[in-house]
Amino acid sequence: MLRRKKTQSIEVTKLSSLVADNVEITGDLAFSDGLRVDGSVRGNLSNKAGEKGLLVLSERGRIEGNVQVHDAVINGVIVGDVSVEHFLELQPKARITGDIRYRRLQMDCGASVSGTLTCESEGEAVTKAGSKSDEKVVELTNTNTSHG
Repeated sequence: MLRRKKTQSIEVTKLSSLVADNVEITGDLAFSDGLRVDGSVRGNLSNKAGEKGLLVLSERGRIEGNVQVHDAVINGVIVGDVSVEHFLELQPKARITGDIRYRRLQMDCGASVSGTLTCESEGEAVTKAGSKSDEKVVELTNTNTSHG
């Protein structure tokens, strides 16, 4: 029987706020603790300074803007750059168009990224995409090929 390795993952487990699937927000959004997005956000999304916020984006959720959080579980659509200070999980229906900076990454089969993935080392602070430092960069492009 196969067992999954136990690894350190998301630190915050409390989701204190919800953007429901019938809600559309236009403008920047800052939160503390945890935020679940089932609806649509057009604007930048971040946890409050000094907070270890968790973003959960469901398969129905969509964000058009940059995201900067401590932890994130993504299964919806993001059009913009993503910066995660601690742990990023991309679930099977995740679709990201933009650059990603992270410290730890779990990417499930089916998740799609069109942009660069940059892994920050433990000693470095994760900053907005575009910053220059000694970093590991992986460029991904979405290419659909059919096998028949």
